[in-house]
Amino acid sequence: MERYYSFPRFCKDTFQHKLFKVPLDAGFTCPNRDGTNGKRGCIFCSEGGSGDFAYPYHGQELEFDTIPYINHSLEARGNYIGYFQAYTNTYGTKEHLYFLYDSCLKQEEIRGISIGTRADCVGDDVIAVLKELKEKYPKKFIWVELGLQTKHEKTARWMRRGYPLEVFTDTVERLKAIGVPVIVHVILGLYGEGKKEVVETISYLNKLGVSGVKLQLLHVLENTDLATFYRNAKMDVLSYDEYIDLLVECIAHLDPSIVIHRLTGDGPKELLVAPTWSLNKRKVMNELNHRLKELNIVQGCKMDGEIWND
Repeated sequence: MERYYSFPRFCKDTFQHKLFKVPLDAGFTCPNRDGTNGKRGCIFCSEGGSGDFAYPYHGQELEFDTIPYINHSLEARGNYIGYFQAYTNTYGTKEHLYFLYDSCLKQEEIRGISIGTRADCVGDDVIAVLKELKEKYPKKFIWVELGLQTKHEKTARWMRRGYPLEVFTDTVERLKAIGVPVIVHVILGLYGEGKKEVVETISYLNKLGVSGVKLQLLHVLENTDLATFYRNAKMDVLSYDEYIDLLVECIAHLDPSIVIHRLTGDGPKELLVAPTWSLNKRKVMNELNHRLKELNIVQGCKMDGEIWND
């Protein structure tokens, strides 16, 4: 019995087979780094802009056999997702964005694209580009991934997100209006947040009707302001058991129609300061599945206990 709506199950239901991501770095920057909002990025963001394993992409024909960190099996061929991962991938001119997305979508091996970005960088010009490309490639998909991390304004200011919650809400609604699914990134273990705050964020996403979520442990990485904050003993990171407990609560409160794309994440081993237990992803997943079965938890079983208010 599968106790949550996993990404592999979604792929099987929707495409009848697995999909495999090709992380791309298209050379973008971010308003939190180019001086628009600031120059130091979000407090936890490394120099790689969440794209430490991404492949440089400038609109060229991709030679998949030469790209590191991706699946090269026969099963993967023709079933790739072009994942625009590093930094803010809608932060450019309309013409440049169209060129990059179009160049990726027209490649035969690519089934669709997923675009990682910020809610404050999805203007009407971006909406127009996405709408046009959806019409041009009706047999391929376009997803947008938004880094919300939390619904709480106090935490958002601490992490230097750079925009209020209403901007996120408006962006999701405008993307839904043109039929673009939205996948939301949420971080567990943010400073000052516990179970109550995390469940409130999940409840907010349920009400907003997003298509998918990525749940991510807060990693402390070298050369970030978060590392300084952590080393000055101003915060603790989640323990292994605390993280499993939070994942269980997220799954229990999450609408069962929302696809869970990720339940833990990779911090580059050479940059990871804490928590080091997170390097063993298999152990985390095995314990999570054991705990869900032990507690008889399935996705959405606690939705009636929503605690977020409009």
